[in-house]
Amino acid sequence: MNRIEIGVGVAIGAVVFFIWQGVNIMPLFFLGALIGTMYYMVNIRGGKSFAVIGGSKSDEKLISFEDIGGQDVAKKELCEALEFIRDVEKIKSLGIRPLKGLLLNGPPGTGKTLLAKAAAQYIDSAFVAASGSEFVEMYVGVGAQRVRQLFKQARDLAKRKGKENAVVFIDEIEVLCGKRGQGANNLEYDQTLNELLVQMDGLSNEDDVRILVIGATNRLDILDPAIIRPGRFDRQVKVDLPDKKGRLAILELHTKNKPLAEGVTLDEFAADTFGFSGAHLESVANEAAIMALREGSETISSKHLKSAVEKVIMGEKLDRLPNQAEKYRIAVHEAGHAIVSEFVNAGSVASVNVASRGNALGYVRQTQQDDMYLYTVDYIRGRIGVALAGAVAEEMVFGNRSTGAGNDFKQATDMAKQIIFGGMSDLGIVSPDDVPKALLHTTITGILKDVEAGVTGIITDQRAKLEAVVAILLEKESISGNDFRALLAGETLEECA
Repeated sequence: MNRIEIGVGVAIGAVVFFIWQGVNIMPLFFLGALIGTMYYMVNIRGGKSFAVIGGSKSDEKLISFEDIGGQDVAKKELCEALEFIRDVEKIKSLGIRPLKGLLLNGPPGTGKTLLAKAAAQYIDSAFVAASGSEFVEMYVGVGAQRVRQLFKQARDLAKRKGKENAVVFIDEIEVLCGKRGQGANNLEYDQTLNELLVQMDGLSNEDDVRILVIGATNRLDILDPAIIRPGRFDRQVKVDLPDKKGRLAILELHTKNKPLAEGVTLDEFAADTFGFSGAHLESVANEAAIMALREGSETISSKHLKSAVEKVIMGEKLDRLPNQAEKYRIAVHEAGHAIVSEFVNAGSVASVNVASRGNALGYVRQTQQDDMYLYTVDYIRGRIGVALAGAVAEEMVFGNRSTGAGNDFKQATDMAKQIIFGGMSDLGIVSPDDVPKALLHTTITGILKDVEAGVTGIITDQRAKLEAVVAILLEKESISGNDFRALLAGETLEECA
């Protein structure tokens, strides 16, 4: 018989006794209900079972660093840090302070959770995972209790599996470890964060189980300084978007068990997907396989992969059909974008489309031969020209512009601000706070008008080719980059069709 059953029995006996004595039990009843509610809030709601991985009985497939593509730098840094845990005797002999925490920082979808799981496998550890949002409650004390439960669960799991190490992984750690004193429910947030700090500080080499805390975030700027100082999260590992080599490795990994058609080269798609995360690339491979299944194809072709890339970028192809006049205007608009894009950066057009996807009535998909991380003023002015080209082409053909260029103008304005605040305009080196709005407006307008004049000259010179591109778009709805370049080189419509 447990304590709860004994307590219930005593309470019932007391109620019967007081009723027999003629005592009004309503105040006692309300007091008991209040105590019971408080007990439920603190103990029952505070109880939490976190996701665990580890041991031979685990049903989840163990992940190693070899199973993760495109993060060579992050994996190297992580493995180097984990050696402090694998070779305990050596770090003791050198007097090295034991590693308590690792912080993985990077955009969503770059593989931070996978890296944490691989880290647990690398040091042969039990693995307990939680999300920062699991600790947040409106009741004071619940979050701190869940932190204690998380660490206790990690220790118990490691002991049960006969392991010396445990990894506690906290995803979205910025929810749990945001700067103190800034939230609406300050006391609960602060107590929860303080408990995590206590748990991390209380670990030592003499513990039966060594616990490594791995946090993942894409908001390093809002973390409390106490959590990211040395001695807490000793190492910060940057998990960036993959470069071209990394994207190729990820695509190869996700197409390893998929039947690719003969002649499919993944290098082309690695170049086309600049800015894609690992999650995006996995989605590309999966969507391509789905498209092949829809068509009844036994292999995945380049066409399926190209469509998958466009779906991930722009969204699903829609049945929305504009009328013929609108379709003609859309074709002119997109042809203008494509011609100027090819003029300022040869080979940049991957496809031109007037089929609706997502919120776009038409679009030009662009690619670049090499990843770029620094932009010159000439490059940015070229990108502004591409953004303005659709509206310029419309005005040249129809004598007016449409609302379809609204987003293009916003992009052009933002890029003009890049030029100004990058110290590449006539204003010289300036701070955003020091430039009067009127002067900023005048400078932006000057940049846009200057670029627009150049774009007008390009489209005027290429007017005949613009009409040829529009004719094919109205007929086929899409032109590949190679066909588009062949058309600009002077080939006939029949040769491109």
